[in-house]
Amino acid sequence: MRARRVGALLLLAVLALAVPAARAARLDLDDDDDSDVLDELLAIDEEAERGGLDAAGAGGGGAAEAVRRAQSMVLALDNDNARRAVEDHAELLLLGYAPWCERSAQLMPRFAEAAAALRAMGSAVAFAKLDGERYPKAAATVGVKGFPTVLLFVNGTEHAYHGLHTKDAIVTWVRKKTGVPVIRLQSKDSAEEFVKKDQTFVIGLFKNFEGADYKEFVKAATTDDEVQFVETSDTSVAKILFPGITSEENFVGLVKSEPEKFEKFDGEFEEKAILRFVELNKFPLITVFTELNSGKVYSSPIKLQVFTFSEAYDFEDLESMVEEVARAFKTKIMFIYVDTAEENLAKPFLTLYGLESEKKAYSFDTSNGAKYVMEADINAKNLREFCLSLLDGTLPPYHKSEPVPREKGLIEKVVGRTFDSSVLGSPENVFLEVYTPWCVDCDAISKNVEKLAKHFSGLDNLKFARIDASVNEHPKLKVNNYPALFLYPAEDKSNPIKLSKKSSVKDMAKLIKEKLQIADVETVLAAADNAPAADSVKDEL
Repeated sequence: MRARRVGALLLLAVLALAVPAARAARLDLDDDDDSDVLDELLAIDEEAERGGLDAAGAGGGGAAEAVRRAQSMVLALDNDNARRAVEDHAELLLLGYAPWCERSAQLMPRFAEAAAALRAMGSAVAFAKLDGERYPKAAATVGVKGFPTVLLFVNGTEHAYHGLHTKDAIVTWVRKKTGVPVIRLQSKDSAEEFVKKDQTFVIGLFKNFEGADYKEFVKAATTDDEVQFVETSDTSVAKILFPGITSEENFVGLVKSEPEKFEKFDGEFEEKAILRFVELNKFPLITVFTELNSGKVYSSPIKLQVFTFSEAYDFEDLESMVEEVARAFKTKIMFIYVDTAEENLAKPFLTLYGLESEKKAYSFDTSNGAKYVMEADINAKNLREFCLSLLDGTLPPYHKSEPVPREKGLIEKVVGRTFDSSVLGSPENVFLEVYTPWCVDCDAISKNVEKLAKHFSGLDNLKFARIDASVNEHPKLKVNNYPALFLYPAEDKSNPIKLSKKSSVKDMAKLIKEKLQIADVETVLAAADNAPAADSVKDEL
């Protein structure tokens, strides 16, 4: 993992998560067939890492020329030739883009690099690009519905790409979809060149490339669309890729480009077990959350996820501690860093969890919506205990809540912390309004509820209350559409009566009268101390 400094706000989030027989086709990288264009593009990548290129990846004249040469391999489609291109090519990789789309601009040079790399490897895949804004008819014809879109057509069958927008990720995906799931390395030189790519990959050591174990390895390689699989039958070659190999027996391991680099597979040689091993171990100890990898993070089979939010410069003293805790919970809890300077990434989380700038750790479980908070200071001991409690299920759930209000008005303000006492534990019948500040219909409903509260203020066994659901939560208040109106009968708070938000004041008053068995509303109101207030809207009832 590249060194990142993260701040001291931790959020732990719990996120939830049959393949046909594989073809044994593979690419043998011992046959050198690199093109000059690919060499130049690789040099461009190295220069970009040193800061020598602009955002598009084409800085100086030589670099720009290399990208242009790579892009020249890509066919330009329009309304006249788009469908024909798909029909005429057994394998076609298509990029649908729009000139104004920033992500399209970022992907274009990476797409060209992938085209050059695949061409150098002898791939028969053709490459095309389509300006979907200029040629909407063609875009609709070939299935481009947004920008950017990457589609692979194999004998007319469409495969949509949802992986990372990098050259290596695109190349790996295309190669696997076109029948080359494994790279074969049989020389030390080819192995040394391969490890220079600094990518995550699976290494398999199999004598003679045969047997039941090997077949399961190839099946897993074909099923997995993201991680490159590599095979060799030479132990000396395997040791270059995975130095920890001590046996000449069948071996599978995962190699990552981070300090926690090598993971050995110890399970049964079965496709599902190998895939599970890769899924659980392919992420680094701390994953930097980005728009590109967000989908992969959410779909990870590791359900417990630790999110750390802060400015990048704040984590210098904390990073090593978090990594150490993460190491102890590998494959059980996933640790993720979100840079709060990236508002588009951090703000949705912070809003969802109601987080402030205080140092706390939170957990979220998408299976039941439960969240948890660590009130103690963030250090190795407390964080480790917190994680252990998450795993064994002994941590009490946390819900967003405003401070407990000091005063009670005609309509009682309920918050997350008082929902039990004010609503569920109240001896009274409770009419509850659930709203949010951004709800367009809530203001009108609130005014109607205020009218009802005035009319029924003479009843000792009826209370009106409201709760702002944007900043307050409770496990027994499940509302997805606002505003929402509920009547909690005193004798059965577990079965609230839901009222339609389209009900008029008169309709709501009638329902209250019926459910609470009020014989004569007017008599009750007249007897109340504040009867004059009720008279002002008597006609509505």
